[in-house]
Amino acid sequence: MRQSNYDKFPSTVIEGTIFQGWDEIRNILSDCLKKRTVLAVDCYTGVHEEELVRELSKLSDQLILVRDLYKEESDVRCMTERFMTDDVLFGYVTNLCISDYFDSDKLEDARQRVCQATTPLIIVGTGASLIAPDATLVYVDMARWEIQQRFRRHEVKALGVDNRDDAVSVQYKRGYFNDWRICDRYKSTLFEHVDYWLDTHIVNQPKMIDRTTFFKGINKTASKPFRVVPFFDPAPWGGQWMKDVCDLDSDKPNYGWCFDCVPEENSLYFEVNGVRFELPSVNLVLLKSKELLGEPVEARFGKEFPIRFDFLDTIGGGNLSLQVHPTTQFIHENFGMFYTQDESYYLLDAEEDAVVYLGVKNGVDCKAMIDDLRKAQRGEIVFDAEKYVNKIPAKKHDHFLIPGGTIHCSGANSMVLEISSTPNLFTFKLWDWQRLGLDGKPRPINVERGKCVINWSRDTDYVYKKLRNCVTVIEEGEGWTEERTGLHENEFIETRRHRFRVPVLHHTNNSVNVFNLLEGEEAIIESPNHSFEPFVVHYAETFIIPACVGEYIIRPYGRSEGKECVTIKAYVRF
Repeated sequence: MRQSNYDKFPSTVIEGTIFQGWDEIRNILSDCLKKRTVLAVDCYTGVHEEELVRELSKLSDQLILVRDLYKEESDVRCMTERFMTDDVLFGYVTNLCISDYFDSDKLEDARQRVCQATTPLIIVGTGASLIAPDATLVYVDMARWEIQQRFRRHEVKALGVDNRDDAVSVQYKRGYFNDWRICDRYKSTLFEHVDYWLDTHIVNQPKMIDRTTFFKGINKTASKPFRVVPFFDPAPWGGQWMKDVCDLDSDKPNYGWCFDCVPEENSLYFEVNGVRFELPSVNLVLLKSKELLGEPVEARFGKEFPIRFDFLDTIGGGNLSLQVHPTTQFIHENFGMFYTQDESYYLLDAEEDAVVYLGVKNGVDCKAMIDDLRKAQRGEIVFDAEKYVNKIPAKKHDHFLIPGGTIHCSGANSMVLEISSTPNLFTFKLWDWQRLGLDGKPRPINVERGKCVINWSRDTDYVYKKLRNCVTVIEEGEGWTEERTGLHENEFIETRRHRFRVPVLHHTNNSVNVFNLLEGEEAIIESPNHSFEPFVVHYAETFIIPACVGEYIIRPYGRSEGKECVTIKAYVRF
């Protein structure tokens, strides 16, 4: 058994100013109130505002709660109804902004109170800076993954709405389609004005850094290889592989997911003077999109990180749901998204009986298949997937390409590295093998949406010709080989596999590069011109090379010296 060397807590190490604990933080903020009478404590949604109010009220009994200045909840629900829709999973991308939430009369009264303040006054909540733009500004940030944990515990309210009793999927839908987009747009206007950043991801263990430290961490991370903080989650089909490889809790029933490169949802760690400070990794995308993504990628996708890497562990588990992702036209017309969830399955590991379900069989009767899926959804029959869908043996290092509209499913006993474009909600489940979700309830099935996007020409012949192991050697030299493994011509992501025993020179080519170390205990990334410190990665870790890095070298390192390593690299194809 190998000993895990997977780093679950990657961080950017910097020196700076950091304060820990409410007592120390209040002392700093008390000094701020002596210089400026008003303190604005702005927040991302999902923050425990009760903790802030409890601790900050010890500085002053004059508090304005921003939530009290919003429109009535019934008006907010009416205003957001068209983005929430009546669907259990899917909404439509909002065009609202934070100012739409305020009652204009209440807002004006609060601004007058700020102007007349002669004693310390503290404003707490999302939109605080709109009330007092000249105040000392503290921003309490929150990563989406932690927000989702709080959804599951029914702990936090949405923007202007107390939806704590809603189903977790409905809370997530409001966040994904509405609240998070509003908060990101608003936060983007505040970066240059925030005096202090407050980390309350761990309840009652706050940490605070100043503006200089924040930008020191952002600038350093955006100019070197880095990793976001991975997070792991169980699944109805979850497996056991990651427990050993990633050194996870062996007492948990399973782990199905590892999200190790989804910057919209992951965190970043800054290690400030030896102390970890947590913040959303999307801040890096919002602030440094050109340096991180590359100018051509930014021009195409804006301030969105377009490449996603995650793990799907079914070793010792079960099949994923049989599913299909929408076409670009469908996702734009129905949900307001600008590109779809094209993806691929790279087999990081596999047992002997591993399979992938991919594409329909030659000559399939599409009407009969949809009829059977509907009957299965009603519980009248057990859907015979093998009658309609190709079941393909899968082995380690196979790469299956899955452009939108292709029916697919990873079978049991596979360890999949999923390489995809970023939209991460748009899975139309067609069949879930008579299985319940972790909440003991059937997971939502979307046969009616799925039938609208299934590409029936993706049949057996097509799959074996264009979607399975489409590998070509690009270049090779002594001790190394570069291969193209995908993706499909309809997808904007290019993937290159490198097998190497010697140093290999790479170039970002004006696109962010995302990697995983598929084979080898350790590798090291180095700069030919020493523009960044050497960066060590370990087996199965995903890492990001910002476009601005330009040239860089990857070579075997440590326990892998003199041995073959294998990486997969993804970047945006032009």
